[in-house]
Amino acid sequence: MPSLTIENYAKAIYQICESTEKAASTGNVAETLAVSPGTVTSMLKTLSETGLANYKPYDGVKLTDAGNALALRVIRRHRLIELFLVETLGLSWDEVHDEAEHMEHAVSDFLIERIDQFLGLPAADPHGDPIPSSDGKVAELGGCCLADCGEGDGFRMVRVLDQSPEFLRFLSDAGLSLGVEGRIASRLPEAGVITLAIGSDETTLARDAAERILVSRTTD
Repeated sequence: MPSLTIENYAKAIYQICESTEKAASTGNVAETLAVSPGTVTSMLKTLSETGLANYKPYDGVKLTDAGNALALRVIRRHRLIELFLVETLGLSWDEVHDEAEHMEHAVSDFLIERIDQFLGLPAADPHGDPIPSSDGKVAELGGCCLADCGEGDGFRMVRVLDQSPEFLRFLSDAGLSLGVEGRIASRLPEAGVITLAIGSDETTLARDAAERILVSRTTD
């Protein structure tokens, strides 16, 4: 069985490559895992030797098929645990990440499959991230950036890209959560702000915040 450290590295490399669409640099991995670049270099060599990654100094690192399978297994565990904590224990979406980080390495595949069945084979976690299937497939859930919506456009919030507790709490305080529907009341590009109409309330977001939210467009 892969160690906790190897699982964390595989997950980090997968997520970096997914978001940047290129090989993960040593610096990217070090920043993500909060370790020194020297430590990362040593571990990347280990991952290469065990067939989980392809690493070349200065070119970065990408996972092999085996490495991708391991990463998706860990990500599946993490996202199902997050959803389980929200749905069954009532934790909020800003509280579950750290708990899932600890639990994802400890639970068995048998328990994860039972959790998946219990939750009704969910497609996404509490932040809208797709949950990989047991055979390692990841559905494309779609969504466009809220910042790219035009004035008057209707939307439904489907995913949050920035899952830091501070940003999630900010969204909750602003009345924004997954599934919330509204429309773009106004855009002020010169001020860098977007005003959203949610029911009878209005919320103003900086463009930077709106860029971290994905929505599906709706029609009235």
